[in-house]
Amino acid sequence: MTTDPKTILGRVALFADLSDTELDAISKRFSRRSLLGGELLFAEGDACQGLFVIESGAVRIFKTAPSGREQVLAIERPGGVVAELPVFDDGPYPASCSAVVETMALFLSKSDFRGLCLEHPNITLTVLRATGKRLRRLVALIEELSFTTVRQRLAGLLLRIASKEGTPTPDGLEITLPANQEIGAHIGTVRELVSRNLSRFQAEGMIRMDGKQVVLLDATRLEEESQAE
Repeated sequence: MTTDPKTILGRVALFADLSDTELDAISKRFSRRSLLGGELLFAEGDACQGLFVIESGAVRIFKTAPSGREQVLAIERPGGVVAELPVFDDGPYPASCSAVVETMALFLSKSDFRGLCLEHPNITLTVLRATGKRLRRLVALIEELSFTTVRQRLAGLLLRIASKEGTPTPDGLEITLPANQEIGAHIGTVRELVSRNLSRFQAEGMIRMDGKQVVLLDATRLEEESQAE
């Protein structure tokens, strides 16, 4: 059963200050877009048409190098807003966005969103707060890629996945890993180095692998690895 866009928008921080009547009016301007896993929502360099609110599923925002290698910048899940910043500068989308799994997104055109901001300055302030948070995340990503090793970044990623999705077992938290190429896109490396470092973690007794299923046998050592000088 499809959820009323008004109900979805009412849970999104960007529209939190709107009254019930205002939410009702703006929700009628949204349209829906359904995506299959892997399908592009928009590509880097495309003209910005508007913003998206993730209703269900998840999307990845990423940059692609001329070589074809990708760097994931963010993952947005239900309630997340995508491309609220490019609507203001008349430039193209600065990165690409694709569905991680089957996803439903709500779309609001650039002109409608700009008009909404003129009517409700608090929305503009919320966008500025979101800009600050995104900038901090990007600075942290640049710092991580510049000053840490692949081994450190991989250990940190395993711990983050475990904290969000880990299933307790007698030996430690069990997680399901994405493909090595996808892991590499998250931590700024290639799949060969991901595979090599996972094998080393296993040989050193920190993890146990069975295909994509991984048990974190020694989370303390992984934490130490992620923070090593």
